[in-house]
Amino acid sequence: MASGDDDDPIIQEIDVYLARSLVEKLYLFQYPVRPASMSYDNVTHLTARIKPKQQKVELEVAMDTMSPNYCRSKGEQIALNVDGTSSEDPSVYSTKMMDKQAFSSIQATMNTSRYAAAVFHKGELHLTPLQGILQMRPSFTYLDKADTKHREREAANEAGDSSQDEAEEDVKQITVRFSRPESEQARQRRIQSYEFLQKKQAEEPWVHLHYHGIKDGRSEHERQYLYCQAMDTAENTELVKTPREYLSMLMPPLAEEKATKPMGPSNVLSMAQLRTLPLGDQVKTLMKNVKVMPFANLMGLLASGTDSTAVLRCIQQVALLVQGNWVVKSDVLYPKNTCSSLSGVPAEVLCRGRDFVMWRFTSERTLMRKEVAAIIKLPPEDVKDFLEQMSVPRLNRGWEFLLPTDHDFVRKHPDVAQRQHMLWMGIQSKLEKVFNFSKDDFVPKKDAQMEPVHVSGDQRLKSAKENARENQSVMQRELDARRLKASRNTGSSGDSAAPVQVKQEPVSDSEEPMDTSGPLTNGSINGYPDSTSLASDPRNGHGHSFTPELQDFVRSTFRKHYVLCLSEVKRLFNLHLASLPTGHSVYGHVTDRMLQDTILQSQCKQILVPFPPQSNAAADEQKVFGLWESGETFDKHRQVLFEIFMKNYRVRRNVIQTRLTQELGDAVTKTDLDRLLKECCMSLGGMWYLKGTVPS
Repeated sequence: MASGDDDDPIIQEIDVYLARSLVEKLYLFQYPVRPASMSYDNVTHLTARIKPKQQKVELEVAMDTMSPNYCRSKGEQIALNVDGTSSEDPSVYSTKMMDKQAFSSIQATMNTSRYAAAVFHKGELHLTPLQGILQMRPSFTYLDKADTKHREREAANEAGDSSQDEAEEDVKQITVRFSRPESEQARQRRIQSYEFLQKKQAEEPWVHLHYHGIKDGRSEHERQYLYCQAMDTAENTELVKTPREYLSMLMPPLAEEKATKPMGPSNVLSMAQLRTLPLGDQVKTLMKNVKVMPFANLMGLLASGTDSTAVLRCIQQVALLVQGNWVVKSDVLYPKNTCSSLSGVPAEVLCRGRDFVMWRFTSERTLMRKEVAAIIKLPPEDVKDFLEQMSVPRLNRGWEFLLPTDHDFVRKHPDVAQRQHMLWMGIQSKLEKVFNFSKDDFVPKKDAQMEPVHVSGDQRLKSAKENARENQSVMQRELDARRLKASRNTGSSGDSAAPVQVKQEPVSDSEEPMDTSGPLTNGSINGYPDSTSLASDPRNGHGHSFTPELQDFVRSTFRKHYVLCLSEVKRLFNLHLASLPTGHSVYGHVTDRMLQDTILQSQCKQILVPFPPQSNAAADEQKVFGLWESGETFDKHRQVLFEIFMKNYRVRRNVIQTRLTQELGDAVTKTDLDRLLKECCMSLGGMWYLKGTVPS
């Protein structure tokens, strides 16, 4: 059998040498704003200088003022603006005309270890590693000088207009202030600031150079150093490698890749990195970043299937319960032996002041910053920082707690709420001793003339839902009595209507529902909204339940994931909410019903997957939705796939391929099938499942 090398013979072998004479001195200059046909080789270079550590180069080249393309009036005007009319100051343009142009460099790449300059001579290739690759661009610092001159002239004119015989200025009192000791965090911020970096760069002195043209004798002499000077010595052993060493250089070990991997900011942690941490560290990291969070949102940010009991144990170690929501503890934000980055106050004092603010929010919705500052006696910037972490300013009402009271959590976990209440009682007693106050000092006084109470729309809606929930049983009995009476009156005609039964769906123990105000029915037939659906019935108040922002989120999410169960949509929505700025409430109060109706109104359809009886999937995990129409021809492929999974919980690949061929003909290719399975399915044990339905 013929070898493949016979078709690709070796034509020539070239010896490669490594030249080291200019290893740390060779730079490559690029002129990106000038075509290669118009080089600066024959242009007179006036000055050149370099900052070696920064690899920053500046060149000054002469301009041809006699060229027909040169505008003399503009050149003279620029020189006049830069140098002015005074002859005392040193001038930039000595000929009273812009006769030179400056170039300043920027680094094209930070890592030049893979770049070299090569010279091919007499069948030999000589390589010299590059020290830097610099892009030379025109510098317009002369415009800054023109602006400075203009401001100086204006200041001189203003000073000239004032009277020269004014009396000596009155003596002014000077207040002497001593700067606080700089904390480590403040020092790090100062070092990383743009102003500090500019100052450090300016400290490096310029090294002035002599420029030699391309045909100059010195250039010819230096060009000889591009050739290897000792070809027969051990200098070129670096290019002589065994096959194993050569492969190791091409594919370095993983440890080296990790060492050179760029590090992200210390305060940024991706969700993928977060999932690798223990559960306690995950909860602590999330609370340190978010600071205030409902338990339902926290469960949504954690991995699906996380035990809620374990999360409750972890969150009580790093957060306290305030109005049904969890607020990170003060000692987590301000560890021992640290101090405030704003004022330098020790961490122990900060923790006491922040605990007081949290304790006040356990009994009040709004606080006045002046009242808080008068008691805890901390700098105003620290007091404002405390309030910004857990509240938002309201006009003429002070600072209101960031989130509405989560009555559902308190109702579902009374033992946790009671334990937190006892903990707050202990904190209150300590705060009373430290700040010398009594709880009675904060009880609102009952005046004969009560002030009007401001109640927001969300609070009214939540109160109405609670009243409706309490009166539901009474109203149900009255409704049943009326229906029974009506059935007796119309019994002879046989037109009596059976009582309507509303299906109550179970809620997973491991995940908090987005809304518990009623049963979660989607009012749809085969995944599409029915004409009698609550979502489209204006009498039930759901005619405009979903917002355009929510619909945009749902559409973009399904165009990216194609198939999602309801619990996964909720998790992604919670992640989206967590990424929004504090106080961003464009979505309002989003319920499960609202989310489902929005999905069905966004060209999606509910896939009624026949889960097996022994499946341990939660109710929200059994509600599977798929992108039905996106406007592309591939919609037909997805629709056929969804119809298959409406009859089968899991299928084999050949079943999907056969059905696609039957419905769409022989035009279905292997690439189409691979794309379809990648977008919508997951494989386990040789069987294919819709995403989100794989048994755990």
